[in-house]
Amino acid sequence: MIKKAVIPVAGFGTRFLPASKAIPKEMFPVLDKPTIQYVVEEAVASGIRDILMIISRGKRSVEEHFDRNPELERLLEHKGQQQELEQIRQISGLANIEFVWQKEMNGLGDAVKLARNHIGEEPFALLLGDTIIQSRIPATRQLMDVYAKHGGCVIGLEAVPQDKVSRYGIIKGHRLEDGVYLLEDLIEKPTVDNAPSNLAIAGRYVLTAEIFKCLERVTPDQKGETQLTHALQILLGKTPMHGMLLEGYRHDIGNKLDFLKANLLFGLEHPELGRPLREFLHELTARADDDWLGG
Repeated sequence: MIKKAVIPVAGFGTRFLPASKAIPKEMFPVLDKPTIQYVVEEAVASGIRDILMIISRGKRSVEEHFDRNPELERLLEHKGQQQELEQIRQISGLANIEFVWQKEMNGLGDAVKLARNHIGEEPFALLLGDTIIQSRIPATRQLMDVYAKHGGCVIGLEAVPQDKVSRYGIIKGHRLEDGVYLLEDLIEKPTVDNAPSNLAIAGRYVLTAEIFKCLERVTPDQKGETQLTHALQILLGKTPMHGMLLEGYRHDIGNKLDFLKANLLFGLEHPELGRPLREFLHELTARADDDWLGG
């Protein structure tokens, strides 16, 4: 049984500068909720309420978002805004969330190492804080079900276009059952010609505590960063590792185009906004470009 989750939220978010200079990318809103709240809600919907976040300088707003704000609560109560008041109170009660600081941003693997004391010897879920997975069954729950059946470690996967495999960590493995693979290797950003598949690591993991020993053995790369993929390669030789093709749609919120797509897709599913947004999109696509620009 997976009882704990780790969510790293310590990166700079350089792909979204200048906005991410002052606002953590994990706090970018998708409709009316910040990205990180969707990630926490996924963990909670999967049955996990013990969450550790790895944060760094400039990410204080993430910590504040999940804390209570008595002044705001009193204001909403005074104004009779009960629905908004309930939403605000629910945020601080979602889960037991603790925070640890990454003093220097030295890669994802370095951030995960900081969770060792909190995790102890238990298996745990790892969810990247800038990635939303829109799905019927929570993505982490999908991985937990595979873990319950096969044990070992489980990595969430998505199929990507063959010409884009060089942007991702790619797996090599053979199919065990529908959507589940026994992994043989992990290749970080292979060339198109050298990629063993088009199945990419999708920002969701179920890992055993053995990963922490493997992270200690990883040599930092040329940028001084400790890469999680390198530790997973070491762990692959010690324990069975499975990949699961996640059912759902992954949004990389650190990517500008994906951020826009996420807002559109969530907006189209919104009970109040869906219809007027769909009408606007139909109207927009029907217009000539020069009309839209006022030409």
